[in-house]
Amino acid sequence: MNETLTPVEAWQRLREGNDRFVQGESSHPNQDASRRASLVDTQQPFALLFGCSDSRLAAEIIFDLGLGDMFVVRTAGQVIDEASLGSLEFGIADLNIPLIIILGHDSCGAVTATKRVHEGASMPAGFRRNLVEQIMPSVLAASSSGVTDVNSMVVEHVKQVAARLVETSRIISDAVDKGETAVLGVTYHLADGHAELVSSIGIDPQS
Repeated sequence: MNETLTPVEAWQRLREGNDRFVQGESSHPNQDASRRASLVDTQQPFALLFGCSDSRLAAEIIFDLGLGDMFVVRTAGQVIDEASLGSLEFGIADLNIPLIIILGHDSCGAVTATKRVHEGASMPAGFRRNLVEQIMPSVLAASSSGVTDVNSMVVEHVKQVAARLVETSRIISDAVDKGETAVLGVTYHLADGHAELVSSIGIDPQS
């Protein structure tokens, strides 16, 4: 199983895994039969990822991880709802995970749809409307700062989701205040596979 890591150490491991992925040198760790057998009765992931559902954003692959390494929660546009929030709190309160990653990506369809609505397009039908309504504050914040391109709006949305998560969840905010976990905002670049740090709550990731 994974040894206990600090938030900084957890981020370092993720960064190293992403570097291998970018360079085409993934080691595919913890993906064999013995690892699978060791996880039957327990798990100890060292990272909790809340990311977009986009099929191009395969969390364990882009960070070169294996079974039991990462607890993953995903919704379109990494929109927070009650189920995702409860899942994230489970990762902190029950699994004691030392790091939360909020992961967005270039050309996000949910952010693009929200940008179009902001520019005058019709609101989408069904529950897709909920996604747009949740993402709209980030698009408005970006627009008010003069940001007009989708990828920069994604960065703003990642930052907003990270801050909102800490503001919304007492369990997560208490863990951050105690230094038990941290929340990092990261954006993924589809072309080169690089996961770029864009915000940090709870640690200096360079320390």
